Amino acid sequence: MQNTPTFHDLLNDAAILSMEHQLHMEKVVGNSNWNADLAEPRFEFSGESQLVCDRFHLLGSAAPGPGSWMWAWANPSGFSPEVTELSVTVRDLGRKYGIAELAEPEVPFSALPGSPEMPHQVLSLLTDAAKVLTGRWAAYNGPVGGGTRAGFLLEHPGFLLPAPTALHVISVIQQAVSQVPSITDHRRASYSYARLRGLDPQFSADGRTLTLKAFGIELEFDELNRLIRAQGTLTPDSV
Repeated sequence: MQNTPTFHDLLNDAAILSMEHQLHMEKVVGNSNWNADLAEPRFEFSGESQLVCDRFHLLGSAAPGPGSWMWAWANPSGFSPEVTELSVTVRDLGRKYGIAELAEPEVPFSALPGSPEMPHQVLSLLTDAAKVLTGRWAAYNGPVGGGTRAGFLLEHPGFLLPAPTALHVISVIQQAVSQVPSITDHRRASYSYARLRGLDPQFSADGRTLTLKAFGIELEFDELNRLIRAQGTLTPDSV
C-alpha cells in the first residue's frame, strides 16, 4: 500500500483478503444468531455455533432514513471507548491521508463509490477500508432496527485463516476479481492480497506479470490492469 492511498486504493487493497475472510467466517458461524452487548461489552453467536468473541469493535451504522453512515466515534449514544477506539484509529488515519469518507463523522451513501443505496452495501465499503488500515479482517453486520445495520470487526482465533494452498489462492483471486464490485484495479488488488497473505509477490520488469513466489503462481494483467491469465503448477503439496 502506498504512503498516501485514496479511498479507492484501500478498497482494492482490502477486497480479496476481505472476501476470503468472510467466506471463512461464514463456515465458522453458519446461520447462528448474534447478540452484542455494548455496555459489558460482549459479542456472541448462538444456535448453530456457540462462540464468544475475544474482542469486538463497533465501526458504525448505516441508516436508510437519512441515507448515511455514521462512525461509532461520532454516535451521540456515547458508546464506551473500548468498543469505539478502533473507529477512532480509522478516523485519525483518514485525516492523515485526507480521506473524507473515513474522517467525517457522517458519510452520505451518495458520496461513496457507486452511490450504493442499501445499508449492507455501504457497510461492505467502509468496513473493507477499516480492515486494511487496522489489520482486523473478520467483519459482521446486523440489523439494529428501522432498516439500520451496524458494522463490527470481530476478534476470535476461529476466524483466523488456515494456511493457503496454491489451488485455493488461484481460486480466491479469480472469484474476487469476477465478483467483488469494489475491485477496480485487478493488478493492485492481487498484489496487495499476495503481500498481506505472505505469498512473496514480485512483478516482472514491465509490471505486466506478478509472480507469487511462495507457490510459483503467475498472474498476467493487460494494459487496463485487468487479470487475463492465472497459471501455476500444482503439486500434491500445493492443493
